Amino acid sequence: MLGRREPWVRDSAAVLSLIEASDAEGFVAAHTLTTLDCLLAKYLSPKKAASTLVSLLNLVRATSVDHETLLKAFSLGWTDFEDAVQAVCALQIGADFLVTRDAKAFSGLWIPVVSPSELLSILTKDQHAS
Repeated sequence: MLGRREPWVRDSAAVLSLIEASDAEGFVAAHTLTTLDCLLAKYLSPKKAASTLVSLLNLVRATSVDHETLLKAFSLGWTDFEDAVQAVCALQIGADFLVTRDAKAFSGLWIPVVSPSELLSILTKDQHAS
């Protein structure tokens, strides 16, 4: 969403809007922010990348990535360590969903893995049921 990549930006922006409206709670693994900074700084100025990430952090909470988190991620035995760290972070905070466009990478996860559009559908159904 931060890179405004089509066609995914709309659904991701809608998810962030729900978080901003306090209709959902959002989290991001702390190590994701360093990766995002590197990527955004290539397309934006370093100053603009930093302000974009501060804006993001005003909407979502960063989950910690500590020694135990990393050991748990390695213990999963996944080929993609970064995905394993994401999964462990989601499990540690008791997330209801892990939101990603790459659900296949998290096929062994014990919590539902959904795309931004799937999450919007779920949350919309929940709001209508309330």
